[in-house]
Amino acid sequence: MVTLVNARRPDQAGRAALAHYRDASPSVRVHTLLRWWSAPFAAVEAALPRSGRVLEIGCGHGLFSLYAGLAGPARTVHGVDIDADKIAVAQAAANDLGGRVTFEEAPSGAVPPGPWESVVIVDVLYLLDEQRQQRLLTDAVASLSPGGLLVVKEMAQEPAWKARWNAAQETLSVKLLGITEGGSFTFVPPDRMAGWLRDLGSVTTQRRLDSRRLHPHHLLLARAPGS
Repeated sequence: MVTLVNARRPDQAGRAALAHYRDASPSVRVHTLLRWWSAPFAAVEAALPRSGRVLEIGCGHGLFSLYAGLAGPARTVHGVDIDADKIAVAQAAANDLGGRVTFEEAPSGAVPPGPWESVVIVDVLYLLDEQRQQRLLTDAVASLSPGGLLVVKEMAQEPAWKARWNAAQETLSVKLLGITEGGSFTFVPPDRMAGWLRDLGSVTTQRRLDSRRLHPHHLLLARAPGS
């Protein structure tokens, strides 16, 4: 149990990112704290380039973007989301970072013009149907600089009991409580996503991030052609 708690406890940059929400509403503070403890943010951040322009698509309240910017001071991070209220919270949280972490509202599936050294998508694709997921990944790769990196953290469908638990939680969050924008969800197997990306000429790698976690977290990396 101690090992599990230590693995999830916010590191220095994580604590700093969470502190940026101290003036937000109680519900936002609770949501961001729960988001940290439920998602393997540290492993996702570690996959990003240490410097350069990073885009997060579907940033929500901006917690991961803030964390990525604080953990990598040589990065500039730009987060986009369809939810104007969440973007307003994110902008307020980042207002003292001198423009290193910025946010804007964007239509669903939109990819702001690059080039980006990295594009990161964390627990967003499942809110789109399969065709739109493929289109978004295609557009994201096209926006990368030569040799740039696409980082996708999504939920796998194995093991089955974790997938069922995740589906039940998402039903509560998306369909009943309305915490997340969207009316339905589609979990595409990571292997299928990797195939789409390989067809674009990207070099892909995958790994599970669900050790000692209730959710079937899965990381997919795709390196764009060129170097």
